[in-house]
Amino acid sequence: MRKALFEELVREAVADIPEDFRQIMHNVDVHVRRMPTQRQLKKISLSPGQVLLGLYEGIPLTNRENYGMVLPDVVTLFQLPIEQICSTEDEVKKTIQATVIHEVAHFFGITDVELEAWGVA
Repeated sequence: MRKALFEELVREAVADIPEDFRQIMHNVDVHVRRMPTQRQLKKISLSPGQVLLGLYEGIPLTNRENYGMVLPDVVTLFQLPIEQICSTEDEVKKTIQATVIHEVAHFFGITDVELEAWGVA
């Protein structure tokens, strides 16, 4: 898939987040990268066979105190891993939507364990 189309699907997924939540995310940048960097991979513990589709880097809202004048938090989606697990453009779109929701949930302080318990991991 062309990077421009992938990026458009990411923009659509972010736009689908309810406005009340998007307003709170004013200091969150969403990026698309082809693959995660070694630094990003070292930050997390992947089990064998797991693939990193997206990553939230920042301080969750639930952990903030005197928070201001800082660089934006970043949600990154990784195009190649997403494409590798999908066989159709529709699957890519759905995976992007799910990944955006998953990573934005981390911004709001929701953990992987909570997401798994809710069936949205």
